[in-house]
Amino acid sequence: MKIVLLLALAAALQPAWAQDSQPAAVDTLSPADLEEILPLVREHYIKPEASSELELKRATVQGLLERLGPGAAILQAPVPGASESSAFRSEVLDHRISYVRLGSIGADNVRLLDAALDEAASKSLGALVLDLRATPPGSEFDEAAEVCRRFTPKGKVLFTVRKPRVNDEHVLTSRDEPKFRGVLVVLVDHDSAGNAEVIAAVLRTQAHALVIGQQTKGEAVEFADLPLPDGLLLRLAVAEVALPDSAPVFPGGLSPDLRVEVAQQDTDALLDLELEKGVAGFVFETERPKMNEAALVAGTNPDIEAIQAAQKNKTGKTRAPLRDAVLQRAVDFITTLGIYGGKC
Repeated sequence: MKIVLLLALAAALQPAWAQDSQPAAVDTLSPADLEEILPLVREHYIKPEASSELELKRATVQGLLERLGPGAAILQAPVPGASESSAFRSEVLDHRISYVRLGSIGADNVRLLDAALDEAASKSLGALVLDLRATPPGSEFDEAAEVCRRFTPKGKVLFTVRKPRVNDEHVLTSRDEPKFRGVLVVLVDHDSAGNAEVIAAVLRTQAHALVIGQQTKGEAVEFADLPLPDGLLLRLAVAEVALPDSAPVFPGGLSPDLRVEVAQQDTDALLDLELEKGVAGFVFETERPKMNEAALVAGTNPDIEAIQAAQKNKTGKTRAPLRDAVLQRAVDFITTLGIYGGKC
């Protein structure tokens, strides 16, 4: 009861402005208010050093960058000749699913994609997983369109690159019949940006692909890097990708159809391992060896060996194998379709 009375007394002693005033949103300020605020801060704020002309300019730039989100950033100048690359990989999972890790966008990897699609056709594989989690961010949209054309019916509008300040639009369409027509699943993660987001969005709209993973970055734009006096760069979005009959990807990102949350550092580590050791071992469960005729002949006992291995572990338990949860969900989806809708 005493605490309640003290709180009531404290509230009563507060000045009227503290009880009645509520912070106003910046977006509600009129042009006249905006003109007046900075001079008032410089003249009256309690700490002059925090409201100097330089600090106010820094605060203005900081606030502007925050409001523009992924459309603006200040960067260190890139190292000459340095560019991010990522390897292509493909394999067949469980003799029924074609897995393709696209890697970097470019002519070489598109040729490798064609080879993987030809293999899928020769083996009558009815399902394909296109993994974009290792595709570096970028705005090579002509090359991204080439990837989309492998899966999209002829004559469809893929996307439009719009530069509103110069009233310019570049429409990219599919030109040929698709090289693959089966069940298509696309994988994305939190780092998927630019090309990967555009490909995933187009294939969902035009090829009925299911997108699995996490919310993407929201950078389906073309950037211009503008030099600043002391060597830094101001990166600004100057063109936006617009998709027909689809919600914009910039700046909110692409929402997956099936969300599977995985820490980005775990995804990065797993992708490195899959590139080195293959993908299947991180998708399918392997049954523990059991006592059988071969073990009897060899004079071994797999059950005892498993117990001994667990005892060597400090926890007394066998360590859970590393699994690719996102790719597992893709395989589960394809398997379910195969059960209820025919062979995949």
